[in-house]
Amino acid sequence: MKVEDILKTKATLSIKKKVLINLQLASAKTSSEMMSSLKSFDISAQQFNVLRILRGQEKKPANLNTIQERMVNKMSNTTRLIDKLIDKKLVERCICEENRRKIEVTITKEGLELLKKIDPEIKKLEENSTKNLSEIELKELNTLLEKLRS
Repeated sequence: MKVEDILKTKATLSIKKKVLINLQLASAKTSSEMMSSLKSFDISAQQFNVLRILRGQEKKPANLNTIQERMVNKMSNTTRLIDKLIDKKLVERCICEENRRKIEVTITKEGLELLKKIDPEIKKLEENSTKNLSEIELKELNTLLEKLRS
């Protein structure tokens, strides 16, 4: 029996269980769609997340701790992700001028160009994934999810 069927047929499930199951289903669906969208760009969702974090730095370098804190998936191995992005020439590693033991990372021109190519695909994904919700429902859902995470 599928989880969706359980949600529909089991009156004994508490609303809290239903919410958590629906959250897991929605997360799995969006994660799968994200991976599918990024596959043609030869980049993982975690690598994409790092690139977006670095783009948000607006040309300022970010240290590994900053990147790790902002990652969607906190379990990601940030050092390994950065190494893979360096191999793809999408980011550069540099030594912090104030603290030579600190490693900082910046996005390259190639990294920015890749994000420009990916952005329309992600926009389509966002539109498709949220098409059944009104703007008011989206705002309410976002507020509730933020409240749930706090």
